[in-house]
Amino acid sequence: MLLGPLACKRSSSEDAPKPAKDPGPLGAASGGQEPRTFSRFEYAVVAAAAERILPKDEDPGALDADVPVYIDRILTTPEMKPIRDDFLEGLAALEHRSQRMFQKGFSSITAAQQDELLTLFKDSKPGSGEAHFVELLTVLTLEGFLGDPSYGGNKGKVGWRLMGFDAVGTVAMAPPENYDGPKCLRECGVHK
Repeated sequence: MLLGPLACKRSSSEDAPKPAKDPGPLGAASGGQEPRTFSRFEYAVVAAAAERILPKDEDPGALDADVPVYIDRILTTPEMKPIRDDFLEGLAALEHRSQRMFQKGFSSITAAQQDELLTLFKDSKPGSGEAHFVELLTVLTLEGFLGDPSYGGNKGKVGWRLMGFDAVGTVAMAPPENYDGPKCLRECGVHK
């Protein structure tokens, strides 16, 4: 899906928008590992955007549940290539619009400015690339917060606990040690 004149072409890391400052170490949210789908800069934008979709308050937010890790991992699966392409185009458009509106990258602007920008995208013409990006971001954020932790999100089962599923993940219901959800989906033929 094309995002129209707002989209930034993502042809190489040299062409990607440059952050106002280095996002720094990836830290615990990524397990200290380099992202698989995103550049470090893109990962910082994804983390900031997911946290605005599901912000921390008295309950855990997207970052507490490692939602950016989930999004990064799930988009590496071959079956997700069309979604990955749409997501990366939307991410580039979000960063471009942030630079144009606020002269700063999305991960560097205030939470209120991030909300304003995401609302502009959400309220775009139905079927537009901007609206589609917010839909993808919202769905992937919720999946990462509430899904099986073996996919990289729902760290410490915080999403399940928040929903009242304290019994989920007990010995009888937990996936086996080292269970790899995306690998199982590919091998079991669920995503063909």
